Amino acid sequence: MSSGAIPFTAIVRDLPAAVPFVGPETMERDRGRVFRARIGANESAFGLSPKAAAAMREAIERVSWYGDPENFELRSALAERHGVALEEICVAGGIDELLGLIVRMTVSPGTPVVTSLGAYPTFNYHVAGFGGVLQTVPYKDDHEDPEALLAATRTHSAPLVYLANPDNPMGTWHDAAAVRAFLNAVPEGTLAALDEAYIEFAPDGTSPPIDTGDPRVIRLRTFSKAHGMAGARIGYAVTHRDLITGLNKIRNHFGVNRIAQAGALASLQDSDFAAKVAAEVEAGRRDYMALAEQLGFSAIPSATNFVAIDVGSGDRARAILQALLGEDVFIRMPGVAPLDRCIRVTVGTPGDRAAFAAAFEKVAAETDG
Repeated sequence: MSSGAIPFTAIVRDLPAAVPFVGPETMERDRGRVFRARIGANESAFGLSPKAAAAMREAIERVSWYGDPENFELRSALAERHGVALEEICVAGGIDELLGLIVRMTVSPGTPVVTSLGAYPTFNYHVAGFGGVLQTVPYKDDHEDPEALLAATRTHSAPLVYLANPDNPMGTWHDAAAVRAFLNAVPEGTLAALDEAYIEFAPDGTSPPIDTGDPRVIRLRTFSKAHGMAGARIGYAVTHRDLITGLNKIRNHFGVNRIAQAGALASLQDSDFAAKVAAEVEAGRRDYMALAEQLGFSAIPSATNFVAIDVGSGDRARAILQALLGEDVFIRMPGVAPLDRCIRVTVGTPGDRAAFAAAFEKVAAETDG
């Protein structure tokens, strides 16, 4: 049977055969060797809570059972943590899955959706996959531009607008007052997806209080970053209960396995762990900023677990990235100008950072300025 006979929908048929990211494992298989510093995917280099690890090992004994489809214990703990009702929390397979559910819930073929040019590509992937039409606005001074996002949302009568705070790939952020002003100005009939994946690494005063009474806003959090559980795939949304009802209509109710549920609950209850990781990350960011200055570059101040280093041009950034791959150091870089003048480096262990520093110094001297 030829592929032309496969009953693809028009949307799938016309999509390019592409994925948002090429994983480091794929790159290692293609290269025939492993990375000595895996600092490109914004994973945590600092492991997970020992209490979470113990809970996950115990949960293995019951992995023959499905996980609780209501994620009741974890949702109860999250509701208490955020001072909201149980019915205002939805747990799913990370923010990536939640973004897909949000798009599916709000976007029909041909629907305009607003985001920033160069922002998190998995959101774009979902919009394209459900037939939406992306409307992008440029960054302003290496920050997502809330005023421009609002203007585009009004111009296109978009039902969905995406803002990450702090932002990936630049690591920049807006303070709580600016975010609150953005959320308050979202038009009626529009949903703002506020991605706060990196909020544990941000300074105090970055995140406004959660208001689940506003059906225009859905807040997204994850256990992938500060909690060190990226491979377990678990995150959650906090929002108005009617939006949670919508998500429950379409989510995979057995999509979060019981091991991830147990680990996330234990990590949430280990109040010191994420704070210790954030402190380690802050030290690593300082190391990267000092290294960039030493080599004649500038690092963009970051509120995440990575640092964007401005190397002057997209061509030089691409050359440095490829040269670092040759040194078995995995990093990434933004995909569009003018953000692509930067490389993006996850904060690794002290050993990772030392390996990156040595390799970066070498390849920086070998690439044109």
